[in-house]
Amino acid sequence: MPRKTFEASLEDLNVELIKMGAIVENAINSAIIALKNNDDKLAKEVVDQDRVIDDMEKDIESKCLSLILRQQPVACDLRVVSTALKMVTDMERIGDQAADIAELVMGFNSDLKYRSIEHIPAMAEAAVSMVHGAIAAFVNNDINQAREIIKKDDIVDELFDKVKSDVSLSLQNDIKNCDMDINFLMIAKYLERIGDHAENICEW
Repeated sequence: MPRKTFEASLEDLNVELIKMGAIVENAINSAIIALKNNDDKLAKEVVDQDRVIDDMEKDIESKCLSLILRQQPVACDLRVVSTALKMVTDMERIGDQAADIAELVMGFNSDLKYRSIEHIPAMAEAAVSMVHGAIAAFVNNDINQAREIIKKDDIVDELFDKVKSDVSLSLQNDIKNCDMDINFLMIAKYLERIGDHAENICEW
């Protein structure tokens, strides 16, 4: 494979990573909107969309392996392709966690109104920002941006601690809705894991 063809293949790979990242970001946002609006239909769409993310992971993995086998790239190029392989695994896991959030939303009792835990939407916003920035840092080979994204994980962790405090207080005040409070805590945990996966992408 000529060098120019290989570079074009890398560009195509970056485009696919950006597309997958956009779908993953949308899944997180949609899951949180479904939570806010108690929207089972939207939550189901997020769950169904996870299959698309899984298929994209397999397709990108196949392209990466094909590049390695056909081109036998030099060390620096091999590192780029190997990093992309690791990235898609993290992005697929992020998609899984967005689907997990959506499944929790679908399991909420319809007679229980959504009680705002203010830090969950903020966590989601920070997590999506991390995912978007992590992919951009890789595509642009921007080490400084990657370092800034890694720092943002502290924000997600701090918000997770606040959610735990909110849930603890809620349980003390109203034990009747303990199942929903535990679900809120699980949602926050999934968002915290999403932040960890975005951090992984930056560290690859």
